[in-house]
Amino acid sequence: MPQRRPRTPADAAPRKSAARRKVPLWSKLVLTFGAVLMMIAGTSIVLLRSVVGTLEDAVDLAGADVLAGPSGQAVPDAKALKGSFDVLLLGIDTRPGQKADDARSDTIIIVHVSGTHQEAYLMSVPRDVRVEIPGKGHRKINGAFQAGLGPQGDWKGGLKTATQAISKLTGITFEAAAVIDFGGFTKIITALGSVRMCVDDDTKSIHHFVVNGKPKYVGGMADAKEADRYADRTGNQRFVHKKGCRDMQAWEALDFARQRYLPDNSTDYGRQRHQQQLIQAIVSKATSAGVLTDIGKVNDLIRAAGESMLLSLPQGMEVIDFFFALQDLAAADLVSLKTNAGWFNGYKLNGESFEDINDESKLMFKAASLDKLGEFIALYPNFVNRKP
Repeated sequence: MPQRRPRTPADAAPRKSAARRKVPLWSKLVLTFGAVLMMIAGTSIVLLRSVVGTLEDAVDLAGADVLAGPSGQAVPDAKALKGSFDVLLLGIDTRPGQKADDARSDTIIIVHVSGTHQEAYLMSVPRDVRVEIPGKGHRKINGAFQAGLGPQGDWKGGLKTATQAISKLTGITFEAAAVIDFGGFTKIITALGSVRMCVDDDTKSIHHFVVNGKPKYVGGMADAKEADRYADRTGNQRFVHKKGCRDMQAWEALDFARQRYLPDNSTDYGRQRHQQQLIQAIVSKATSAGVLTDIGKVNDLIRAAGESMLLSLPQGMEVIDFFFALQDLAAADLVSLKTNAGWFNGYKLNGESFEDINDESKLMFKAASLDKLGEFIALYPNFVNRKP
C-alpha cells in the first residue's frame, strides 16, 4: 500500500482556522512587556520614561548578524516586523555551580506572527531532535546552543549557532531571537512576592530535600531512583509538592516547574505543561493592578527579566521599539501548536535516544514560512494544544 501523502495547506481552499484558544506560555512573558509599557504610557509619560530606562539598561543585546541564517541570508532590518515575522525563543536552565560552557537550550519555541498581527502561533522544537552542527558533527538540537558557547560561555555565540541549526531544520528564517534563563525567573518571582500555582498530584522533588525540618536544594539528581538512593543514604526525605492550589515563593514554584519524574508519567511533556502554568501565573501577577500601579515593582520586575534575557533584533531597531511592536499581540489570538501532534516520535541510534519530526510537523514549519498556519490548522486540528 503506498504511503499516504500528507495534506498541504495548498490542498484546501482558504478558510477561517479552527477555534483558537489563548494559551499563555513562558514566551508570553516577552510579549507581555509591550502591553505593560502601553498601560504605563497611558498612565504617565514620566513613569514610562523611567521604565524604558530600566529596560534599556537591563537587556543585553546580540548583534543582528546572529539572525543571518545558515545560508547567509540577508540580516533583517527594522521594517521586518511590519508584515508576518518569526521570533526564536530559547530557554536555558542554569544552576548554581554549573560551568559557563555547559548550558543547553532545553526549551525551543518559535513564535510566528501573522501578517495581520491578529494571530500569533507558538511551535516547539523537541530538544532531542538530531541535527548536524557545522564543525561539531551530529548531536541533539538542545546542544546547538552549547556548541556555540565557547569556553567562556558566550551566549551570543550560542544563540547564533542555535539559530542557524533551527533555521536549517525548520526552513524558517528569524527576524528576532531571544535567550531567557529559566533559573533567572527566581528574581522575577521574588520581585512579585509570590505566584499562585496548582499541583495536580503530590509530586516528589529530585532537587530539594527536607534537611533539619526545612527544604534545602542539594543539586539535581539524574532521575527519581538516584533521588531515592540519596534519601536512603542520608535520611533526608525528598521534598513533596502537595496537591492543591496555593501562593508559592520563587524557589518552590521553580522547583515544581522543573520536575519531570511525575506521578502521571508525563515526563518532559508534563514539565512543559507546568512551566506553561508558571508563566501564566507570572503574567497574571505581573499585569495585576497592584503591580502596574507600583512603579518600584514595575522597575524591579523589568530589571529582573532583562537581566535574564539576551535579545537579537533587526538591524537598526531599538529595544523599546521591539517591545512596542509586540504590544498589539497582547490582544491577539495566541495559538499553541503541538509538534508531532504531542506524540513522542523516538528512535535509537548507537544506543542513544533521539526524537524525529514527522512529515505533518514539517508541513507545519513550511506553513509558518509561508504565513499559512491558519490553513494548516484547518487540515490538522489535532496539532492545536487545547490544554489550559
